[in-house]
Amino acid sequence: MNIDISSKWLPIYEALASDVRLKIIRLLSQKSMHIKELATALGLSSAIMTMHIRKLENSGIIRTQMIRLGGATKKICTLVMEEIHIEFPRQASTAIRYHECLIPVGHYTDFSVQPTCGLATQSKVIGHFDDPRHFLDPERVNARLLWFGQGYVEYKVPNYILSSQVPVELQISLEIGSEAPGSNDCWPSDISFFMNGVYIGQWTSPGDYGEQRGKYTPSWWRLQLNQFGLLKIVRINNQGTFLNGEKISDITLRDVDIRQKQWQFRISVQEDATHVGGLTLYGKGFGNYDQDIEFKLFYTE
Repeated sequence: MNIDISSKWLPIYEALASDVRLKIIRLLSQKSMHIKELATALGLSSAIMTMHIRKLENSGIIRTQMIRLGGATKKICTLVMEEIHIEFPRQASTAIRYHECLIPVGHYTDFSVQPTCGLATQSKVIGHFDDPRHFLDPERVNARLLWFGQGYVEYKVPNYILSSQVPVELQISLEIGSEAPGSNDCWPSDISFFMNGVYIGQWTSPGDYGEQRGKYTPSWWRLQLNQFGLLKIVRINNQGTFLNGEKISDITLRDVDIRQKQWQFRISVQEDATHVGGLTLYGKGFGNYDQDIEFKLFYTE
């Protein structure tokens, strides 16, 4: 996850500003635990532990769910944030700026999908579940959530770079996860990314999260269906392609011909992938991040 020093990220900084909460994160990195287990491990009362868990949950670092264990209902805590990168303001002398374009998930320009699949706006399902024909429904442009078991969706994105501007990095931010029938936290899926027809890398999504409601997912969308994903940031620059800071290929801006007047960005689950676990895209009004697919092209002049 990438954050900056703006006030919108204060919940994360506050959640990390505690030795106890850092210890909780270390414990949860080994396995999911319920509140009483955590309290015992750290020598705290359950009431104090509940306060710490609330801060971590509100920041999006962990998620919780109520389950029955040994005849009692317990709150199970799971670490969901993989990493955090902090972007500090750049010095004025670098003069790096960016062009930004926000693409709703329903504004795809090409697709080929197989069930399980579907689309939803913030108020209703578009058409019927598991019928790919509804991906052609005119109302698809209003979709804030889409999912499919195998195939791809592709987006055309305008490029606003000027001839006098020098591109240095393309950043693509999106909330994404697997697509299991219903939901399944352990449902790996190999998701491939293409820019302008060039394969730029792959990420294996760990699961399809549906046990706990997404922070922005509307109340009518029932639990046990895809509720939220993970925020992934793809960066293409002159050193290669990176996913949340980890290099996934040697493909550079030159390789994808970044000066094209429009880009084609494809997200795919390939038929021959090791894990064909589908994908879900969460747009504004669904999931945990309340955003469309964000494209930022950083440049110098």
